[in-house]
Amino acid sequence: MLEREGYQALGIDPHAPEGTSYRRVEFERSDAPEADAVIACTSLHHVGDPTAVVDRIADVLTRDGTIVVVEWDWESFDEASARWGFHRMDPADEPKGWLHGARERWLASGLQWDDYLTGWTGEHGLHGASALVRELDRRFDRVRCGRGAYLFSDLPRTNEAEEMSAIEAGEIRALRIDYVGRRR
Repeated sequence: MLEREGYQALGIDPHAPEGTSYRRVEFERSDAPEADAVIACTSLHHVGDPTAVVDRIADVLTRDGTIVVVEWDWESFDEASARWGFHRMDPADEPKGWLHGARERWLASGLQWDDYLTGWTGEHGLHGASALVRELDRRFDRVRCGRGAYLFSDLPRTNEAEEMSAIEAGEIRALRIDYVGRRR
């Protein structure tokens, strides 16, 4: 999409698609060229070592370069938010996304939601958004850090505005972090 808009873009991910615009490697081990901007979309909570990745991003960015991060705040994913999302799922939805799997695993576990979520995120080595934001602030001057809707992208019959309405009404929590920073 960025290339269609006239930007030079390179996607770096161990599971990236084939093609000249992609590299199948972990970002911190990549030969990424210098860039004016780096975008990390729901990826930092999965990396092995956030400090190494954030340091590598800072190394790649040009002076005053911009980092844009969209991240999942799983630490705020309370039972009310989970049930709200689960209620909006349809068993016929295809493909079944991560939210379907979370519901199935939670119900099969017999655990309370908080115990299930803590165990699951621990098993997968997921990093919390608060720690990721602290790490970003260590290396970048924060321009913006906001919150928003996250679950709608896995709910075919729910849109971002509907989820934002539920957030604003206090029914559920905002589970997305939007961070923009500049290299010092």
